[in-house]
Amino acid sequence: MKLSKLLDPRRVLGGGAPAEGSKRYVPEGSRKKINLALQGGGAHGAFTWGVIDQLLDDGRLAVEGISGTSAGAMNAVILAHGLAHGGPEEARKRLAEFWRAASLGGNLPPLQRAVMERLFSFLPTGGSPVQQWMQVFSRYFSPYQFNPLNINPLRDLIESFVDFKALRETEGLNLFISATNVRSGRVRVFRRENITADVVMASACLPLLFQAVEIDGVPYWDGGYMGNPVLFPFYQRTESEDVLIVQINPLERRGTPKSSQEIMGRVNEITFNSSLIAELRAINFVGRLIDQGRLPHGTGEGEYRRIKVHRIVLEGSSKKLNAASRLNTDYEFFEMLRTNGKRATRRFLDAHFDDIGVRSTVDLAAEVKAEWG
Repeated sequence: MKLSKLLDPRRVLGGGAPAEGSKRYVPEGSRKKINLALQGGGAHGAFTWGVIDQLLDDGRLAVEGISGTSAGAMNAVILAHGLAHGGPEEARKRLAEFWRAASLGGNLPPLQRAVMERLFSFLPTGGSPVQQWMQVFSRYFSPYQFNPLNINPLRDLIESFVDFKALRETEGLNLFISATNVRSGRVRVFRRENITADVVMASACLPLLFQAVEIDGVPYWDGGYMGNPVLFPFYQRTESEDVLIVQINPLERRGTPKSSQEIMGRVNEITFNSSLIAELRAINFVGRLIDQGRLPHGTGEGEYRRIKVHRIVLEGSSKKLNAASRLNTDYEFFEMLRTNGKRATRRFLDAHFDDIGVRSTVDLAAEVKAEWG
């Protein structure tokens, strides 16, 4: 396959046209434009809430495009809806309300509470007796057996925070949600004009908890398997060449996991980072060809973008977070992650705001370097 086809987002982007009379979202021209790529990471997605909250409060960046997967997809659609229908303050308000509702101290009905706790776990891990029971139970029974009616109250929760019809009709807003096609094993990226509650459910569909979500007769699972998050839609869909990745899953960990819980946690981190590493490798490759004059740089036919990559990572005082803490839905825990996200964002802006629009602040060559024996 030719490089131009390999990097063409039209390969997997959903089609569709904006509705007549739709609202148009226009980022303020006086601010630097940037694209946000939001990883999934269970309850650790509250860190992303903090990052977004600080970016909007700072006010120096305009969000042009948003890509999200799983829990990142929830942050993405709530952010997009808030920006389009009230601006930054409305987006901050809606995100705060969502994470409050998703917490143990929130006002969700018991059934939705159970779904949120399982959603934030990604895979069954050790912990409480209920979690241990679920781990054993899921080894022998699939969601098609223990949930034959396919009851999924997550839809009601999502729709209580996002008016999807209004979101789909907002022109000028670049929003991408990824899910994994169960049959082909490929990533499917849904554009804003095709995003529904079902799409978000598909992006967060844990195979051991939910039946595959069917969209147009095609079954989908969690988008984190193939795109966590996807970056390539930004190549041709947005003006900005800067992408800020909010990374929840660490690329590196010290020490060797020993317990079954630690091993599964690390396997999940590696699995859910693999697609991101592949995209970073492609961005680095194209950038080097542009620098060498072997590919034309631009936005026209046959031209390529030089993507500048930035990243805010869940780390620092959060290094002790592990797979088990993805289950923690205490509001105090969410608030701690939000605080960490805000601090990490302030550090990033202090160090790299002037670099946005100029150069990458991630050493891609070192990031994607293979280890040779």
